[in-house]
Amino acid sequence: MRSQELRKIAPELDPLRLGAGWTVDDLSKPQIIIESSFGDSHPGSVHLLELVELIKKEIGGAGGHGARYFCTDICDGEAQGHDGINYSLPSRDIMANMIEIHANATPFDAGVFVASCDKSMPAHLMAIGRINIPSIVVAGGVMEAGPDLLTLEQIGMYSAMYERGEISKEELDFYKHNACPTCGSCSFMGTASTMQIMAEALGLMIPGSAVMPATSQDLKEKAKEAGRQAVWLAKQNLTPDKIVTLKSFENAIMVHAAISGSTNSLLHIPAIAREFDIEIDGDTFDQLHRSAHYLLNIRPAGEWPAEFFYYAGGVPAIMEEIKEMLHLDVMTVTGKTLGENLDDLKATGFYKKCQTYLDKWNLKREDVIRPFDNPFGTNGSIAILRGNLAPEGAVVKHTVVPKEMFEVVLRARPFDCEEEAIQAVLNHDVKPGDAVIIRYEGPKGSGMPEMFYTTEAIASDKELGRTIALLTDGRFSGASKGPAIGHISPEAAQGGPIALVEEGDLIELSMSKRRLDLIGIHGIQKTQEEVLAVLAERKKRWKPRKNKFSRGVLKLYTEQAASPMKGGYIE
Repeated sequence: MRSQELRKIAPELDPLRLGAGWTVDDLSKPQIIIESSFGDSHPGSVHLLELVELIKKEIGGAGGHGARYFCTDICDGEAQGHDGINYSLPSRDIMANMIEIHANATPFDAGVFVASCDKSMPAHLMAIGRINIPSIVVAGGVMEAGPDLLTLEQIGMYSAMYERGEISKEELDFYKHNACPTCGSCSFMGTASTMQIMAEALGLMIPGSAVMPATSQDLKEKAKEAGRQAVWLAKQNLTPDKIVTLKSFENAIMVHAAISGSTNSLLHIPAIAREFDIEIDGDTFDQLHRSAHYLLNIRPAGEWPAEFFYYAGGVPAIMEEIKEMLHLDVMTVTGKTLGENLDDLKATGFYKKCQTYLDKWNLKREDVIRPFDNPFGTNGSIAILRGNLAPEGAVVKHTVVPKEMFEVVLRARPFDCEEEAIQAVLNHDVKPGDAVIIRYEGPKGSGMPEMFYTTEAIASDKELGRTIALLTDGRFSGASKGPAIGHISPEAAQGGPIALVEEGDLIELSMSKRRLDLIGIHGIQKTQEEVLAVLAERKKRWKPRKNKFSRGVLKLYTEQAASPMKGGYIE
């Protein structure tokens, strides 16, 4: 094994590991790195140490030796509403870099990677592709819902309602104090839950273990199983590049369509694929989503909190419904193909056990996961829009857009930062028929923060939520809903067309044609040639903005970040 080969050429390895508490016997065992995002940083990571300890014990019982490494993550929720959110996307790449350093600076024969949330899960997946040692992922699961199935993504709505005077401070405080009753990632189909599902769909997790309740005994048992499996993977030298292929990514994207997954996956999946030397872009998503069936009744697009996803059978249940659209011959960390895993789950009573959890709520599986022939929709859940306003593309989750906003012409209301835009929305300075444009918030502009509070202010407004659209080169929370179009590329900081839009310009949005175009200047409709001529003239007058960050991570990221439609990674 790799660890034993390096022991021969690095004489200091043995004494240093003995000094760290290893025994002489441990030195010759399969050496497994247990990398986690444990920390007191937020509910999604605070409980992971317990899983790490269970994994370490099981590795030892299986004849290996586990070493704990930690690189904790930040919480997008805690970073909202201030400049902390600028660090969110860059943190993904910095975490991946740190995990790479941990795994490559010292020899390991396999790894168990434990994470839960928005940036930690994609960071671990990126690192797995980069280091390419036998690897298995353990997802930390989701928190339970609060009173009356209250979940965190509703807080933005209640906060906007309070700002408009629609609820009292006491009501708002009740919601805030009860939205996160346990540890775990947020209990809706946001980025955290989506990326847990993507890790399983790629074949890197024990089948059926994504989006389990974080407090459940079931999750602990799956963590133990992963520890044992890591030793087996080390002995078999079953590396990630033998598991994760283009077919695996196509499977994951089909699952993404079926669950109405977070639009942030269009940042993470391409960045992960790149580490496996596979090219995935927005067009890949768009192509696969066009024929996909959207089946999942989980918030924010659906009715139930995320824990109900596991109760209904989780990723395997979704895969059973879309089986004809999947590559069942792909390899997984079990050492079996995806098709074999699905057969094993049926034979061992996995779905019967899950149904016992639904029985407590008097629900059937189809209440949460619809059958393939009775979908919510048949064109997936996201679309890639192109046009003279987004030559390289933009993304929209059309499953949460009001139907009356699918084909519209809107008046441009450009803002150069989110803070100005949200005040205009809350004060009703924005009117029906407006297109609120938030720019200079892309990767090179500000680090690509989420526009969460603005989307919530719009979506929770009974009038504006069905009559205006939000357009940005930034991104959205996985919890966002409403007419929100993000990742517009090229971004404003690079002089993309979004930087050239002026007050009152006319913008046409067409979901059916997958188009986003400027069709008029200052309220007067023009031909395509006339519009392009105006944009060219405006581009001559446009001047790049000075980087607002003079040092540190944000300077590095904003200078080196790739386009949003490529994945926003550090090039």
